[in-house]
Amino acid sequence: MKKSIIVFVGIILIVSGLYFYSQQRQKPVIKLVNPDQFDELASDPKTFVLDVHTPEQTHISKTDNFIPYDRLEEKKDKLPKDKNTPILLYCRSGSMSEIAGKTLLKMGYKRIFDLEGGIQAYREQRVDVSLKPDTFDLGTVIYGDVAKTTFTLTNNTPKALNITKISTSCGCTKAKISKNTLEPYESIPVEVSFDPAVHKDDTDLGDLVRTIYIDTDNLNFAQVTTKIKATVIKN
Repeated sequence: MKKSIIVFVGIILIVSGLYFYSQQRQKPVIKLVNPDQFDELASDPKTFVLDVHTPEQTHISKTDNFIPYDRLEEKKDKLPKDKNTPILLYCRSGSMSEIAGKTLLKMGYKRIFDLEGGIQAYREQRVDVSLKPDTFDLGTVIYGDVAKTTFTLTNNTPKALNITKISTSCGCTKAKISKNTLEPYESIPVEVSFDPAVHKDDTDLGDLVRTIYIDTDNLNFAQVTTKIKATVIKN
């Protein structure tokens, strides 16, 4: 009888231990990510990218919102309602985002990612001038219609950047910006329009690719480019 009780108690302890272990494994945690992982996560439209640094700083491109790390509960209406939404956090160095991550865990969010080293580490590994996306597909464009899209030009360098020239590979494509000087780490939109009927002939029918060129005064990034694609048909 004594032996049976010992065996029974042993089984209970094992089952309890396994249950506790499984619960611990399922417990949400904050996952640190490097700049490459950050960019991959940020490119997913389902990810909510949040800058929590205070005072407010120049944000990384694709940031969805800014909420100071110590005001998350107060500003909870600015956060996703779905607690399973992936939230990608960053601050300047990583200290404020660490606190923010713990706060979000307490608030019930389950998928939290934190940029290790903050925006400082990100910029150290991302010193460049970029025009994103690399290519945009306009899809089917009816001859006679004007298709439009927007690219993002980012000066991810510690110095101001001057735009010296904007050009395109064909007169059917136009590109314009709102200012010619970008401050360090600033991003601006590049408005692009495509008018396949501009030549008034059939030269712009079918599958087309057009390139946008932006020249700068930064010798390391003297020219950045992007492309639009389209299939032009007559109605």
